[in-house]
Amino acid sequence: MLKKAQNMANQLSKWRRKLHTIPELSFQEVETSKFVASVLEKIPGMQVEAEIGCPTAVVGTLSSGSGPTIAVRADMDALPIHEETNHYFKSLNEGVMHACGHDAHMAIGLGVASLLGESFQNGGLKGTVKFLFQPAEEKADVHGSTGAPYMIKAGVLEGVDRVIALHMSPDNQLGEVKVHDGYSMANVDLFDATVFGTGGHGAYPHLGTDPVWMLGPVLQAMHGIVSRRISPLDSAVISVGSIQSGVAGNVIPSEVQIKGTIRSYDPNVRELLHAELEKSLSLVRVFDGDYELTITPEDPSLKNNPAVNQLFREVIRDIHPEFKVLDTPFGLGGEDFAHMTQVVPGAMFFLGCAVGDGKTRELHTPNFDINEKVLPVGVSILGETVKRFLAVKKV
Repeated sequence: MLKKAQNMANQLSKWRRKLHTIPELSFQEVETSKFVASVLEKIPGMQVEAEIGCPTAVVGTLSSGSGPTIAVRADMDALPIHEETNHYFKSLNEGVMHACGHDAHMAIGLGVASLLGESFQNGGLKGTVKFLFQPAEEKADVHGSTGAPYMIKAGVLEGVDRVIALHMSPDNQLGEVKVHDGYSMANVDLFDATVFGTGGHGAYPHLGTDPVWMLGPVLQAMHGIVSRRISPLDSAVISVGSIQSGVAGNVIPSEVQIKGTIRSYDPNVRELLHAELEKSLSLVRVFDGDYELTITPEDPSLKNNPAVNQLFREVIRDIHPEFKVLDTPFGLGGEDFAHMTQVVPGAMFFLGCAVGDGKTRELHTPNFDINEKVLPVGVSILGETVKRFLAVKKV
């Protein structure tokens, strides 16, 4: 698998660069899905289905008709970021960019599909592989759902025994892979709160109640939750990202809107954060104010299955013995692949992709980029993992 993956390095780069030029936002991946489907349809034996759960979802299936089933997931959407690279293949869609590596994820997924298609045609594999090209990993819709839950509801994981995925990691060099058991990425919750007062004339604040003044102790309490109410051994974050109020300098507003995010690993910590956030806002009642709070769950914490990770580790050890496997959590970012691992045992690994020129290129930034040598590496690890899974009878 490694040699075949290396031999298709140029093709993988072409796919990645094409996809990089046509980035599309969540639930809008029309041209992206057409391109993915067109490549899958050229693979002998591949059954291609569209609009599975989402209008832009694409599912490819290779099957011998019997045996275990494994799914390989690749996300497709881009971000509302203006690209600041000098590539000839930079984004053609103004203000939209593949700044999280999803173009690489798709190219790797297409590479795995191509090589496994050959294996199925040669009779070398028994079982089924489903390739899930998923829309909308980055942003939920008006109903609070990203792409994964819609595809799950449509049945893409029915009969699937395992589900696997990878992610680019610009913080790590080529040759470094993060593989971590258990909770590895965060629960993601959004909160929207309003603090109510009466407002009034800026010259006579004593005649009314001022929600801006009330916000001071509320913010202090909010920012003290993680440091004083959560164990230092537990991962957690509460961040306020938006505060809006008022339209004139001499008018005390009647309300203040606050928006932010809550991140955690453990479900019990998640519940505690919600309760403490409520307590923080309730302080306004001491000052004759009131509040409303809405917490919207978006993604659960990514929980990687140890058995699936063990297969990843064995594959990396055998075909990339020079690689360094890092057993560390991936951080408090969110990943909607977590919805899939709640339904089917699965895991995701983070693959080092730093360009190596000393410049910082973080995820979700205008200058994000990858070392394209990572593409055949990703194909080899995912492809070999699938082959080994199908080669062993599962109980």
